[in-house]
Amino acid sequence: MDHAARMARFHASDLYVVITEAFCAGRPASDILAACLDAGVRLVQLREKSLEDRELFRRAEQFREMTAAAGAVLIIDDRVDVALAAGADGVHLGRQDLPIAAARRIAPDLIIGASTHSPEQATAAQDAGASYVNIGPVFATDTKAASAGPVGPEMITRVAPLLRIPFTCMGGIKAHNIAEVLRRGARHVAVVTAVTAAPDVRAAAAALRAAMGADTAS
Repeated sequence: MDHAARMARFHASDLYVVITEAFCAGRPASDILAACLDAGVRLVQLREKSLEDRELFRRAEQFREMTAAAGAVLIIDDRVDVALAAGADGVHLGRQDLPIAAARRIAPDLIIGASTHSPEQATAAQDAGASYVNIGPVFATDTKAASAGPVGPEMITRVAPLLRIPFTCMGGIKAHNIAEVLRRGARHVAVVTAVTAAPDVRAAAAALRAAMGADTAS
C-alpha cells in the first residue's frame, strides 16, 4: 500500500489508541488490541521501548495480522526497521529518534508521525516530510516522560492553523476532558490508559469514539 492509500485510512480514523503492555492492567497487549478493534478503533500504535528486537518484531507481526484483518492502521513507535519488516503502515518518531527526512528516504510509503511540543517543532516536522504531527502532552500524564510540562489545550489552537498535514493530540486525555481538545479542533485524539487500563476496554474505547462523534451503535 502506498503513502496516499495509508493516509486515506488515517484521515478516516478518529480515536488513536497507543498500546504498551505495561499499561494494560496486567492483561496481554493482544487482548487489549482485540477489544479496541471490536470497538471500531482503526488507528493503533504499538509502543514498547524496552522489548528486545526479536520480541518487538514478533509482537509487531501479531499486531499487523490483527489490524490488517480489521482494516486498521498500525503505527510502530520509534523503529522504522521494525515497521518495515512487519509490514506496518507507519512509524512514530520522537525528538531523539531517526530524523524525519532520513526516515522518509528509507520508507517513502510509510506514514511518519512526529512528536512536537511547540509551533516551531510542528512546522519543522511538517517541512521535513512528516505525514502527521502529534501535539502534546496536552495535559499532565504519567505514561510518557517529557522534558517539559503539559503544553495545554491552547497549543492546539496555536499550531493547527500552521499545518497542511493532519495532527494528533496526546497526553492525559480522558473522558472528562476530551471535549476541550475537540473544541480546539482535534480530529484524531490519542490515548493510552484511558482505554488500555480501563476495566472494560471495549466500552471505554466506544465511549471516547462516541464523544468524538463516531457512530458506535454496531
